[in-house]
Parts: sequence; C-alpha cells; structure tokens
Amino acid sequence: MRRIINSTYITLDGVIDNPAWTMPYFDEEATAFAGAQTDAADALLMGRHTYDGFAAAWQAMDESDPTNGAAYFNSVKKYVASTTVTDPEWNNTEVLQGDLVEAVTRLKAAEGRDILMYGYGVVTHTLLRAGLVDEVRFWIHPVLQGGPSMTAPLADAQTTLALVDTKVLKSGVVIASYQPVSR
Repeated sequence: MRRIINSTYITLDGVIDNPAWTMPYFDEEATAFAGAQTDAADALLMGRHTYDGFAAAWQAMDESDPTNGAAYFNSVKKYVASTTVTDPEWNNTEVLQGDLVEAVTRLKAAEGRDILMYGYGVVTHTLLRAGLVDEVRFWIHPVLQGGPSMTAPLADAQTTLALVDTKVLKSGVVIASYQPVSR
C-alpha cells in the first residue's frame, strides 16, 4: 500500500501560508532532503488552494534547470481535491471525484510509490482524521512571520502524533517527522 506523506513548511509562530520566507533556508541540505522526498513519490495530492499556488509557480519555472524541481512538479501525476476546479490546465492533473476519503483510499491501494502533500489545511486534516496520512513532516523555520497562523481554521483539529524522526539542518531548520497515534 502506498504511503501519504505531508510536508509542511512552518514558522515558529505557526505561519504556513505563502512560504517565501523559506528561501534563505533552502540550502544544499534542505535541497537534498526535499529531493529524497520527491524521489520517493510518484504523485502529489493537494487541495484547491495549494493547487492554484503550485500550478502558477511551477508552470512558470524553467524545467531545464535541474536545481529548481520544476521538471518533477510539472510532470508528476497530480491529484486535486476540489469542487471548483473542473478542468485543470496543469499537466498531468486529475480532479478527485466524489467522496474525498473514498477517492484517496483508492489511490493508496493502487500500485505506486509515496503520495506527497505540501501544506497543512482542510484536505490534509480530513485525511489525517480518516487514518489515511502516514506521516507529517513539519519543516520548522527559525522565523517569526506574524499574521494568521493557519491557512484555514480546522474544526475538531484534535489529533495525536508520535515523533518518529528529527533532522536539524545547519541553517537552523528542524524537520520534525510524526506519525498518527491510534486512539
């Protein structure tokens, strides 16, 4: 069975939206870790908000530059959970139809490698609560950004996670990896 891995960049004060503040910390170590994540994944799963941002950003990047990841993001299979995106223009994108939990359960049961998610919002939370997310990786950046601390408020957000790994980068970024704990 495939694994769903969520990878979320976050500041010390809980900001995850518009992570331009990550750029000064994206050094060789961060690039290597991010590359290992994408090497292990043959699909991306996202909600509409992430889809809109990713599609705009990655399609505008030069795919011939091996250092920016555009070739991977533009070619990998993408699944978007949305009721408003009906005809996605980003290459190799499929809109999940019907019940989200049922659709993602089918994706996990299919042959393939990891399914990677970026950002933590309603889609990740729904899948985590349904027992479908296998690991959450928070890239904690030594930044206080200010402003709202979540992209979308999450109702009933109580979930228990167990720390399974930490990696401290020279830049001060801490990647804390968690797995859900059964209640």
